[in-house]
Amino acid sequence: MTKMLFREDPYMRDAQATVVAHTAEGGVVLDATVFYPTGGGQPGDSGVLEWQGQRLAIATAVKGEGDIIALVPSEPLPLPPVGAQVMQHLDWDRRHKHMRVHTALHLLSVAVPFGVTGGSISATHGRLDFDMPDAPDDREALEDALNGFVEADARVSDGWITPAELDAAPELVKTMAVKPPRGSGDIRLIRIGEDTDWIDLQPCGGTHVARTGEIGALRLGKIEKKGRMNRRIYLHLDS
Repeated sequence: MTKMLFREDPYMRDAQATVVAHTAEGGVVLDATVFYPTGGGQPGDSGVLEWQGQRLAIATAVKGEGDIIALVPSEPLPLPPVGAQVMQHLDWDRRHKHMRVHTALHLLSVAVPFGVTGGSISATHGRLDFDMPDAPDDREALEDALNGFVEADARVSDGWITPAELDAAPELVKTMAVKPPRGSGDIRLIRIGEDTDWIDLQPCGGTHVARTGEIGALRLGKIEKKGRMNRRIYLHLDS
């Protein structure tokens, strides 16, 4: 099992760890990592490992068997040996943009109150697919609503819910195509706003900013028809 330091503190950029294994595909498994693995539409983190004067660029991180996270090198270079102490350095600028976009997509799911059928995140923009027959009537009003959430500078926090509690509150699950993972204990919830006055509350395993004001100005992008009951909406960071 890889300890998920990004879950404890998404702002952690550097951390020491021990190499516990190599994967058959050439990945590096650490006992604890700041690298978020690809999942939930969010790309895996990139960065660098350093040890004993050596340096290995990491292209991405992926989930492996069980609860391990494998760091995938950018090039087929020698790996730090099992047992080695390494220093992890995250590509923070890229990660922070993922955090901003991911949190912004939570706000989009509030402003467009339809079931979510898919989504993806990049360092400049993100998109959600909605189970809705028609495009939003007023693009300007939608963009204003999103930037209103940003300007409110609402707190973003996480908590946990049991599977039974989630079953009793199915309205919390907005994603239609992907359900929250089961079988590994409690399920993580992301809350935007305060406990008794929240903007959004839904299961999510990704990384997010601490307050909505950190997202910065948002710009609505293309709205595409992807089927009779499917609309794809793009959302861009302005800077």
